[in-house]
Amino acid sequence: MTESQETLIQYRLDRARETLEEASILADAGRWNGCLNRLYYACFYAVSALLLKHDLTTVKHTGIRSFFNLHFVKTGKVGAEIGQVYNDLFTFRTKSDYMDLVQFDEDGVRPLVSLAEAFVEEIAALTKQTQNDGTPPS
Repeated sequence: MTESQETLIQYRLDRARETLEEASILADAGRWNGCLNRLYYACFYAVSALLLKHDLTTVKHTGIRSFFNLHFVKTGKVGAEIGQVYNDLFTFRTKSDYMDLVQFDEDGVRPLVSLAEAFVEEIAALTKQTQNDGTPPS
């Protein structure tokens, strides 16, 4: 792995944590759709860092989600429950951002804050791990 890749991975993880902070600010202000958007993007940045660590790249959100599910959730490197957090946030964010008359509320979003925080930290920990043979996960 090159130094520039390591720098980019760290940047994406920092961005994930910063975006979680933004989500908390929006939650405190009762801005649930905005909070949901930031929760998704926090997880997205973390997953994109993990994929880069394993030389798995794509430019589309659906591609990143597919690679994550294929290489990490289905292989058991990430538990199904934690993988579901990312999938649910993807779905909720898509509805919130692109569908008319969709309003999320505190009861639906507040529990997702701690789940997204746990998700980001688990993915960050995975980026610190190295494979014995240096190959991407199967």
